Amino acid sequence: MTYNYPHTIENSIGEKIIFLKEEKTNSDDKVFFEGFVEPGCGPTFHTHLKQDEELTVVSGKMGYQYFGQEPKYLTAGESVLLKRGSTHKFWAEGEPLHAKGWVSPANSFVFFMTVLYGAQNKSGKGQPETFDGAYLTTKYRSEYDIPEIPSFVKKTIIPFTYFIGRLLGKYKNFKDAPTPVK
Repeated sequence: MTYNYPHTIENSIGEKIIFLKEEKTNSDDKVFFEGFVEPGCGPTFHTHLKQDEELTVVSGKMGYQYFGQEPKYLTAGESVLLKRGSTHKFWAEGEPLHAKGWVSPANSFVFFMTVLYGAQNKSGKGQPETFDGAYLTTKYRSEYDIPEIPSFVKKTIIPFTYFIGRLLGKYKNFKDAPTPVK
């Protein structure tokens, strides 16, 4: 799937991303973005299994945390590199957050986040709409993980929901979705 940059997405829970550009090199590619997060908002614990992510605070205060560790905080001009495979989350601490960053390799990141924000908008909460969430969680399980989802739900409920969604024709709008990285 191809996007025209800048490409802006916004969810109903206080997060906005403007994807600025994608740069390809001989060995990798990066997608650059700006993010805006309302106080107390930010993604749940998640893991990019195939990608590194760097965030630099432009304004505001960002809290971030690796799973099982104490929270840390960054202010304007400070950065954090979140290595692939690290389970982490971040949020706007006390005031609106404006950050810049990149993800590398880009893989399906722009598509995944666009569909995720759309699914959150459908549900009106942080948890995505059921069928779109099942699609993303099943189709892109080799790239992304949400460790707070119980194992039984990941292995049984979500694949069953995905199957039902396929039977009901819920995923026709994803026919041009990028192939997941194995």
